[in-house]
Amino acid sequence: MINNVTKAPISQLLDSERSYIYHIPKYQREYTWSKSQWENLFDDLTENDAGYFLGSIICINTITSALGDPEFEVVDGQQRLTTLSILLATLYGVLDDHRGELDEDNVSDLLQLKRKIVLKKDNNKIRVSPQIQNSNLEDYEYLMGELKILPSRKKPKNTGNRRIYKAHTYFKNRLLEEGENSVEKIKKWLLILEKVNAAIVVMIEVSTHADAYTLFESLNNRGTPLTAVDLMKNLLLAQVDQNKNSSIDVFFDQWTQILDLIGNEYKIQERFFRHYYNAFRTTINEPFKKGNESKKFPLGAIATRSTLLSIYQTMIKNDPEKFLDSIIRSARVYASILLNEEDLPAEIKEHLKDLERIQGSPSHLLLLYLFENQAKLFLDDQTLSKIVSLLVKFFVRRNLTDVPNTRDLTKIFMDIILLIEENDLIENNIYILIRDQLKRHSVDDMIFKDKLRGDIYEENAGAARFVLSKIAQQGMTKESKVNLWERNKNNKYVWTIEHIFPQGKNIPQDWVDMIADGDVEKARDHQQNLVHTLGNLTITGYNSNLSNLPFITKRDKTDRNGLYIGFKNGINLNEDLKNAEAWKPEMINKRTENLVERILILMSF
Repeated sequence: MINNVTKAPISQLLDSERSYIYHIPKYQREYTWSKSQWENLFDDLTENDAGYFLGSIICINTITSALGDPEFEVVDGQQRLTTLSILLATLYGVLDDHRGELDEDNVSDLLQLKRKIVLKKDNNKIRVSPQIQNSNLEDYEYLMGELKILPSRKKPKNTGNRRIYKAHTYFKNRLLEEGENSVEKIKKWLLILEKVNAAIVVMIEVSTHADAYTLFESLNNRGTPLTAVDLMKNLLLAQVDQNKNSSIDVFFDQWTQILDLIGNEYKIQERFFRHYYNAFRTTINEPFKKGNESKKFPLGAIATRSTLLSIYQTMIKNDPEKFLDSIIRSARVYASILLNEEDLPAEIKEHLKDLERIQGSPSHLLLLYLFENQAKLFLDDQTLSKIVSLLVKFFVRRNLTDVPNTRDLTKIFMDIILLIEENDLIENNIYILIRDQLKRHSVDDMIFKDKLRGDIYEENAGAARFVLSKIAQQGMTKESKVNLWERNKNNKYVWTIEHIFPQGKNIPQDWVDMIADGDVEKARDHQQNLVHTLGNLTITGYNSNLSNLPFITKRDKTDRNGLYIGFKNGINLNEDLKNAEAWKPEMINKRTENLVERILILMSF
């Protein structure tokens, strides 16, 4: 498994007289180290004695010929190795800027330093070659050109905002802080160079990716931890590496395609892999029963964050090609559910947007099952649209009442899938089952109405905004239609919730007079009881311009073009406000009851 273990200083690993090359393959994650790691590395090197231990790296020697120098594929430790090469290049840059002040020996040291970064026999070939994701290699080569280590390169767009160049900037600033004058600075830079050269790394050479994967789990390397999704990828590629008829590059490209479909956010990636197993566990588990029919789900009854990796490890080892084909197919479907694809009917797409707005992502596992099996289950687009609409209603009620509990949601949707499979349901019978199950797990209308009558804004502002927006949308025509979900350049909603009776601690006198006949304490009581209820909430596009203004001023306010931006803004949600002459507690209560009844109709199963 392990071919060779070398405990060596950096000066030996980057031997200027040898043509060692460290190549970071494209399937590795991009360069992710940031200031905290750069700071730790720099401080560890400078504050400790020479010979400080930096950890280990795992490599595969990809040159088998005895005639050539090794070219190592870095399987683990690329973050540290890339950072060290940037630090060495930065040291070269600051010393080269003071070349005229260096003595003959120092100039020789500078030349040797350059040869640690590029090969002696080929000055255009870098020794540490970062992978290509997020322009890592392009940024690195540009930096080497800027520091006169390589011939100059065209500057990549936005290179200064990415981590490779930011690491260089950080190290340069730290180096320039050393010493009071150029003589002291040079002395300290040369001392730091000595410490970098003397730092110890254990390099472990293995034969295959499978061997490297085994070491991943046993070595506690310092650096950015690998996520479950990273480990699944590495395991997949290690498994493919054992099959000489398969190409790692092809599998890497397919894996990249999956992540491109579902997006770069790890939380969503991890959720997709959980949902994939939980949605299709019956089919997935078939090959693993091995005649033991008593165990329905030998891989596990449910994929959780803690069981995810062990489940996928078994699936990948069993048949990596079949696994990848299946999961790419599901990733395409999941991408449409996430609205990352454009090939959905408009009505389904709008309901999916609502599901996202009301934070209904736990139901994506059910939708993945239904969308992928749409033809098999004889579900037409209209039925699918109705099902997504049911899920929106379910999550409105759930998020306002906290029933059912969050921890129960996954099981509810998995049980629905199981009922569909066990009863061989198709067509509208699936819709009926889902409706009945969601209704069974939701609170009854009486409890829901009580919640709607309460301090809905304070308990769940997002849900409050959602139900108010759905009511507002009902009365819109083509001429009056506005996008209540539009965001500005700061990613804030343009249309926001406005408290009609202000919620601030210091109630303006105009409002005290109107709401409580001048009685401040009574006004505060009304504020405490009513300010966050539905009846006192509306939606405007100019919340900051209304704030604590008197009611009539809020009602009639216009912008500089004479357009109404107050309660006469044309949204039907403000219909009972636009002609009101005052705002009283009894009016708030009446409006609350009216809105509760309208929401109940909208959110009924």
